[in-house]
This record gives sequence, C-alpha cells and structure tokens, in this order.
Amino acid sequence: MMIDAVGPDSGGGERFAFGLARALPADRYEVTLCTTRSAGAEVRAELERGGVEVLDLSRRGRFDLRSFRPLVRRLRSGTVDVLHAHKFGSNVWGVGFGRACRVPVVIAHEQTWSYSGRPGRVALDFLIGRLADAFVAVSSADGERMVTVEHVPAEKVTVIPNAHIPRAPTEAPGLRDELSLDAEALLIGTVAVMRPQKALSVLVEAFADLAARHPNAHLVMGGDGPCESELREQVAQRSLGDRVHFLGLRQDVPEILRDLDIAVMSSDFEGTPLFALECMAAGAPLVATRVGGLPDLVKDGITGTLVPPRDSAALGAAIEELLFDPERRAAVANAAQECAAEFSIDRIAERFSSLYEALLDRARS
Repeated sequence: MMIDAVGPDSGGGERFAFGLARALPADRYEVTLCTTRSAGAEVRAELERGGVEVLDLSRRGRFDLRSFRPLVRRLRSGTVDVLHAHKFGSNVWGVGFGRACRVPVVIAHEQTWSYSGRPGRVALDFLIGRLADAFVAVSSADGERMVTVEHVPAEKVTVIPNAHIPRAPTEAPGLRDELSLDAEALLIGTVAVMRPQKALSVLVEAFADLAARHPNAHLVMGGDGPCESELREQVAQRSLGDRVHFLGLRQDVPEILRDLDIAVMSSDFEGTPLFALECMAAGAPLVATRVGGLPDLVKDGITGTLVPPRDSAALGAAIEELLFDPERRAAVANAAQECAAEFSIDRIAERFSSLYEALLDRARS
C-alpha cells in the first residue's frame, strides 16, 4: 500500500489506509505500507506490532524523486503482487511506478474532491484511470463523477466505502464536567479538520439562531485547521463566546460522541466520512448535509437527517427538531448503530481482498 503520510492526527483517508493495512488477513497477505512523506512514530510502532512493515520514504518536496528509490527497488524485485495507492499524490506516483516496474496489479483509490475548478486534476485522474487496473471510489456519487466528469472507463471504477476504524479507548472526563456545564446542558457538536470543505461557518450560523431560543444549548467543535481563526472571529461577532467551545485536537472522539445530544456535519462535499461512521457506531444522532457519500451511509429520517448544503436555516431546523424529541433521537441512534455493522473494517477488508484476488487471477491468466 502507498499513501503520503500517516500520523496520529491524520485525516480520514489516511486513517482508513492505516486501518485497512492492519485488517487484511495475515495468513493471506504480507502487507507493507509505504509512506512517501512520513509515518508518525506511534503509528509506525503500532503498524509493526500488527505485522505491517512500514517503508518510510521521507520525501522533502514535490520534486524529490530520489526518495522513491527504495520503493522502486522493492517494486522491481518481483515480490509485490498488488500496489494499492491511496489519494491523489500517491495515485499519480503509484500508477506510474507500478506500471514501469511491471507490478501485476495496480489499484488507485480516491477519497473525494470537489470536482470543480481544477481541470488539471481531472486530466490526471483520467490518466490514472486509464493506467490502473481498478480505480476505487468511496461513494456512488464519486464513482459516477469519475465516469461522467473524468471519463475513467466505467469497467475500472469500483465503489467500496470506507470503514469504521475503532479508536483506542481513553479515560477522558465527560464533556459537561470538562466544560463546567450543567447536567441539563444540551450538547451539539462535531469533530473535523477545520478547512473550507467542512463549511463550519454554516454550522456556527445555524447554532447562533438556535442559541437565541435555547439558553441551555452549547456547540462543541473538536479539531483544528486553517479556518479556526475565522471561526473564532465569527463566534465573537455573534456574541457566542460562552456557548461555543473549541476543543482542539482530540483522540477521545468516541467519548465525545457519547456525550453529544446531536452530532453535525455541515460539509460542502465528502467521500465516505469516517466521522459519520464513528457517529453511527457511538449512537450519536447525526444531522448532515446531503453531499457525496453521506446519502450512502445515512437513511434520511431513519438513521439520521440530511439537509441541503450551505443552508443554515435547514441545518438549524433539523438540529432543533431532533434536539427536542428524545424518543426520536433514541430511535435514530439505535438504527444507526445497527447499520454501522455493515461498515466494519473486517467486512470492508474482505471486499478489498476479493478485489485483489479477482484482479490477480485476471493478470495471471
């Protein structure tokens, strides 16, 4: 497997690659995870304890081609049957090196992107799709766009969603105790990399309207990123400083989710977001935008609520409706937990095993 970097604070795509590398059956696969940029020491140690070799290239920049020498030597050795690249940068290099070194099966795997305003990206994904044996999309929407926008051959596109990657349990205190809130406080929250894609300003706007009517409601946001300062400024402008809580980077996401009354995703686009799967597994009722792979995960009105993107009024109304209907919240949480089993890492790993073996059989024949 090949990906840019894996660390304790990586995004969902990196965490999925990490989880898949560990989950593939050890009696059928010898797995090496090649990180072109870096592998965090803790993650590397955990992978190696699980029998996964880590090949860390430690590239210094975009044009540092010398760092690829260990990977090229490995591919030329004839010991690699399947090269599975994850995300755009590794897809480009992985498909190129894999084909040049005559690896029997080369797979590209894209998490998601906005499909707008980047014609160069479309052209490269077209080339990746032509050279790879399979191009994995994580949602039906992305699979359709690969064919219609990027003109990847339809027979090469395979839709396999991401999986729930369990996190190690922690002994973190409850959120209400941590934030010195009353037991009756209503908690709405999210955990995300604070970048434009997540449209967290829309969530803050939705909460501002709701907060005016419900003085015991609070918004918690875990994570950090380039939009954090703008979000803090927005919170200050709306005089919400004592009602919106920035938690910073957290590893205790399951514990946070168990304390939330409502979990929210306000994204402009997504693939198969791991946060949504974590909400389902933890039984946190989810209100999310109807984008990307979220409709593949969330059955609207049954396992969660979907609203149009960039519509703060609709987002706020959906949050408020669930927030004050405890019976419906419980029903949604139970239904979501039942559906979460479909996205266990073991089930998804078996789907990738079937893909690897089918492509290998075809290559050998």
